[in-house]
Amino acid sequence: MSEPVDILRSYWGHDGFRPLQSDIIDSVIDGNDTLALLPTGGGKSICFQVPALALEGICIVVSPLIALMKDQVQNLKDRNIKAVSVTSELDHKQIDALFDRCIYEDIKFLYLSPERLNTELAKVRIAQMNVAMIAVDEAHCISEWGYDFRPSYLNIAAIREIIPNAPLIALTASATNPVVKDIADKLLFKPGHRVFRKSFARSNLSYQVNWTENKFNRIIELVSNLEGSGIIYMRNRKGTQRVSQELQERGISIDFYHAGLSTEERSKRQSDWMMGKLKIIVATNAFGMGIDKSDVRVVVHLDIPDTLENYYQECGRAGRDEQDALAISLLTERDVEFYKSRILDSFPEMSVIKDVYQSLGSFFQLAVGSGEGESFVFDISQFSDQFSYKPKLVRNSLKFLELDSFIQIIEHANHHSSVQILSSHERIRNLKEGNEKVRPLLEVLLRSYGSLFDEPTNISEWLLAKRSRWPLEKVEKVLEWLSASGYIDYQGASSLPLIRFLTERLSKDNISISDKHYKLRKKVIEEKSRSVIQYLRSGDECRSQMILKYFGETKPVKCGKCDICLNI
Repeated sequence: MSEPVDILRSYWGHDGFRPLQSDIIDSVIDGNDTLALLPTGGGKSICFQVPALALEGICIVVSPLIALMKDQVQNLKDRNIKAVSVTSELDHKQIDALFDRCIYEDIKFLYLSPERLNTELAKVRIAQMNVAMIAVDEAHCISEWGYDFRPSYLNIAAIREIIPNAPLIALTASATNPVVKDIADKLLFKPGHRVFRKSFARSNLSYQVNWTENKFNRIIELVSNLEGSGIIYMRNRKGTQRVSQELQERGISIDFYHAGLSTEERSKRQSDWMMGKLKIIVATNAFGMGIDKSDVRVVVHLDIPDTLENYYQECGRAGRDEQDALAISLLTERDVEFYKSRILDSFPEMSVIKDVYQSLGSFFQLAVGSGEGESFVFDISQFSDQFSYKPKLVRNSLKFLELDSFIQIIEHANHHSSVQILSSHERIRNLKEGNEKVRPLLEVLLRSYGSLFDEPTNISEWLLAKRSRWPLEKVEKVLEWLSASGYIDYQGASSLPLIRFLTERLSKDNISISDKHYKLRKKVIEEKSRSVIQYLRSGDECRSQMILKYFGETKPVKCGKCDICLNI
């Protein structure tokens, strides 16, 4: 077995580990279940990637976000390390082929979501693999006491029955003491498990809260002569565009980023910012997961994050090079009132949640008793308009429907275009013979894909255009015409989320929302929101001390850098 430091040097080009990394890696190699609590920028991925390369066999990596999986897989491939990810973008055959590679080839990392891990196919195929270890990223998602509870994480422990001898490492950037205990319990950590915590203290970071009615001028002061790069966080998509435009007019190198942009546009803007083509990015919290840019000198919050965990993670994207950096919130009293209102709106009435569920069934044209296992593209704006709901109310209702396992929400699914032929073979043959305008495309479509009459089949418009020697736009128009005419069902590619029904559609009388889950989540969120308000309004306690106490650190020292310590 290669020495961990040799692996680090060979693949990453580093001569030594950061604090705690070596201890965590040794713990996993020794076969211990391990919890690594490393704040943002602490190098969590190294803690499972290095031991996986040292051990014989494959590492199963459970991660909640497709974008994060893709980034890590690409990063590993760039280092000539064999890694694959199983995502909702792939069809059944492609997934099975990837599992085959993990069994018969020397693939070192298999990334998949907790939902995918819980499928029968995944369990059967993983049982055939030589699994060296399991890594659970964003492990705080398993705890109902956490800020980002995801019910699908509760099923992860079932994999331990299939591969009982594989050590498990759980990783998170932010977890309070109750969440740390919950992670170990829910993942069935074995006796003798190890917990490693790096302090949440960021000695180079100045936390500041500035109460001002003139946010715009303050932003200009902060970014006009900025050395390095910056991030401005807002909650409102339109707001990101407005602020970006106003600052561009002042000659500042800036662009906006939010989940409503296309996948390609998001990727381009993130890349431009990472490479220094953009100095500032103004974004919703859709931006930042997996980002590691060393020269971020300032993170600005123009709105109040939901929790101190969110706040700490977003602030922690500044000063990764350990040089001085600023994390500043520019707020008004109106922001506080809006924040309190937002927290209240997070808990719709039970009757409203049930109404939203029934509306989903109508929206997707599902009869009562049908729909189990089916997935649908979900446009929240269209849904809200059609049923006269506020989008925020819909979003929060869906969270509780997911908590109670009625549905699963797959964000940014980036699924392929698909086609299913709805007509008979004879009708399609007659169409080919009688309509020269569609014949070339139909012939290519039927030659290229074998299961079109049986099920929705992923297609590539680009491939069809190449094989038919048609322009891409013409291919898309003819597919849309065939769909509108009832010959086929054509679904274009989309980055909209998917909603998957985990049970058959129930009647309103038979749907039961867990009062226990509802009350517990309300209690957790209310406690966390009080901590946020207390932090922002503090006039005499060091901000770093408050953060460290929140995360359970005892006897934290004053930072000497925040607005309270500096009396500014």
